[in-house]
Amino acid sequence: MALSWWLWLLLGCLLLLLELLTPAGFYLFFFGAGALATALLVSIGVAGPAWFQWLLFGTISVVSFMLFRKPLVKKLGHTPEHEVDSMVGETAVALADIEVHGVGKAELRGASWSARNVGDGLILTGQRCRVERIEGLMLYIRG
Repeated sequence: MALSWWLWLLLGCLLLLLELLTPAGFYLFFFGAGALATALLVSIGVAGPAWFQWLLFGTISVVSFMLFRKPLVKKLGHTPEHEVDSMVGETAVALADIEVHGVGKAELRGASWSARNVGDGLILTGQRCRVERIEGLMLYIRG
């Protein structure tokens, strides 16, 4: 038994709405578009039985994801994978004294981070520091 075109339309709209509500970065968008394309194919009568509709939906979604996600993310300037790397070289402010090679807290972009002093001298509370590198959630700073 074939699925109705309006069920595919509803699924597509739901997936597109979920994409808008989540900060995932263009993952559900392509599955929503695949469902809408399947709805179009069902409405003109070329989609066939339900198993073939699901196959079309999966194929359209995955192929469009693989072909268009990276260029779309690049064009829109949304690169969450490299966002942390862009903070190297910025200025952080020490929230407490940090001994040489010690760990403390520093503020960067309005957020509190764990910070390791990689410099040669004591970093004092309120001192501005340069971010040398970032590993996980640890800033490596120099006074």
